Amino acid sequence: MATTRRQFLAASTVAAMTAPALYAGETNVLKVGLIGCGSRGTGAAINALQADKNAKLVAMADAFEDRLTESLATLQKKESIAGQVDVKPDARFVGFDAYREVIDRCDVVLLTTPPQFRPLHLKAAVEACKHVFAEKPVAVDAPGVRSVLESCELARKKRLSVVSGLCLRYDNGFQETVKRIHGGAIGEIVTLFANDYRGGRWAKPRQPDWSTMTYHMRNWYNFSWLSGDFNVEQHIHFLDVCAWLMNGEYPRKAIGMGGRSVLTGPEYGNIYDHFSVVYEYANGTRLVSNTRQHPKTKGDLSAVALGTRGKALLSERTNGLTIQSGQDHWVFEGPFNQMFQAEHDALFAAIRADKPINNGDYMALSTLLAIMGRMAAYTGQEITWKMAMESKEDLLKGVLGVSPDAALPPYDWNTKLVSPPIAVAGQTKFI
Repeated sequence: MATTRRQFLAASTVAAMTAPALYAGETNVLKVGLIGCGSRGTGAAINALQADKNAKLVAMADAFEDRLTESLATLQKKESIAGQVDVKPDARFVGFDAYREVIDRCDVVLLTTPPQFRPLHLKAAVEACKHVFAEKPVAVDAPGVRSVLESCELARKKRLSVVSGLCLRYDNGFQETVKRIHGGAIGEIVTLFANDYRGGRWAKPRQPDWSTMTYHMRNWYNFSWLSGDFNVEQHIHFLDVCAWLMNGEYPRKAIGMGGRSVLTGPEYGNIYDHFSVVYEYANGTRLVSNTRQHPKTKGDLSAVALGTRGKALLSERTNGLTIQSGQDHWVFEGPFNQMFQAEHDALFAAIRADKPINNGDYMALSTLLAIMGRMAAYTGQEITWKMAMESKEDLLKGVLGVSPDAALPPYDWNTKLVSPPIAVAGQTKFI
């Protein structure tokens, strides 16, 4: 008799209820797999192995063999975790489908590819009953966000941990500052500022022997279909801090602008080098978000909260976590921690204790918050939260030249891509 999808999910949920407990309070080896072997992935692998002495890296995957080889060499030279690196030659996988092989071989999956692939990889990992560390952002478009929300709900039912790479939530100082603000230290929040001022970004010029797909993948940050644009790929950190400050409430609409004024060469793909977006919440609170990536300019990565009784600064710089209320001035002075390590410590502790962590809601919704701002700037229109959530724009299908409602066609290194346009406000349409 054929098994229905509902019956399959029910059966797999029951089976998974006891699977994570195999590692609770024991010293069994947790097999770790790395999908995405760039610098962030390599760092995540180090953090994961340092988080649990009985964790072992057993499989790796990347689109490019040289990236995998370089990452593995770095890990093998890292004295603190070298003995936990056991990636045999037949457990090193290259290509678009390499993620499947890694998922099959491990208990914990580290997802650190360009964000275009996060929804696909997360879905496969959760369906295979694997615990997940998912680097930020978790999607580049609304269909991806919706997929991630579904996968994280399934993970919740299966008692699997999903920990987000939105690392500021795991920083002691940010946690204490947000706790005080939630406790009324500055009264009711009336205005938020999220700043992401950077001095430029990396780019890779096209080489003669690269196909268009190879060029895009090598230069992924600079193409919106792979990165989501920098308002999504990087500014998500402080947009998420603002969502955290608002107790998980998200704005009802946004309007904004942006463009390319400095980073205009072909190596900078089709993304913007500056954004300015104003989000409005149901109660009238506004979030003013400003970003830019211009070389030789002053940087500022911070959030500022203005309340009815005071103000707060939340920044990673020295003495950058402060609250001013009347004559009272508070500065976070410790204890400090390493936030990148803390998120992995939490993940592996949750697995060992059989007390799952699921960061799925905020990692998905804060990703949508950033996408919503990009939509507002690209189109020049007011974008509501409902519009953003229900958008049919699928950036991968766009570059593959198929409609949002069409099935995703197969693709490889020689697939012809539709050149992604540079958005022009008033001309670019909301989809």
